[in-house]
Amino acid sequence: MSGHSKWATTKYRKGAQDKARAKLFAKLIRQIEVAAREGGSDTTSNATLRTAVSKARDNSVPADTIERAIKRGTGELEGVRYESISYEGYGPSGVAVIVECLSDNRNRTGAEIRSLFSRNGGSMAEPGSVAWQFERKAVIRFKSDADEEKILGELIDSGCEDLSNQENEWLALAPPSDLANLRGTIENSGWTVISADLAMVANQSIALNDLGEVKKVLKLLDALEEHDDAQNVYDNSDIPAEIIEALSSE
Repeated sequence: MSGHSKWATTKYRKGAQDKARAKLFAKLIRQIEVAAREGGSDTTSNATLRTAVSKARDNSVPADTIERAIKRGTGELEGVRYESISYEGYGPSGVAVIVECLSDNRNRTGAEIRSLFSRNGGSMAEPGSVAWQFERKAVIRFKSDADEEKILGELIDSGCEDLSNQENEWLALAPPSDLANLRGTIENSGWTVISADLAMVANQSIALNDLGEVKKVLKLLDALEEHDDAQNVYDNSDIPAEIIEALSSE
């Protein structure tokens, strides 16, 4: 199904993001607050909250911290009010980028994200000029020693549209509405879920084959990831596995 190099890029960037654990916790908690505010505290009826809570649990956020975040979102506890904002732009080599933020000050966040693009060889774009190149999907990373035929046989009826792998780890894509169902099938098959989330997946990619250009793109993406209001950063770069390996060894 999907190409190997795009999977390697996803794994590399995911690993880099997870290193900043304290910042990751803060972002996950903010996501829970907003989801609870917009859809209520019941994870059965609020799919967005259910996904946010599952993601927090996957990353070992304590249960009482999750509960307090839900209560701040519903107004039972005092908290800051955040709004969801998406920014679009282009990075070096024409790579398309989407930055999803949760902010308590739209003007401040917009100015800072614009500055990060500008300082790192990119530029902000008008809303909609980049988003059409992406589609929201359920994205699940998991471990299994089964072969592709076996895995597809288990997952195809649960909405799996695409499957790629490297060694014992797999990346499965499905429509957003199938996230919980697909995750349940993976877990019921005895395989270990590493992460499960809704993400923007590029429907067309830009191949980057020069190490220098790759470093420029990753510098921009890292700068955007590190912004306190940035929740998710998506791009359409496709980096060869050998360049990823070279970067990982530096």
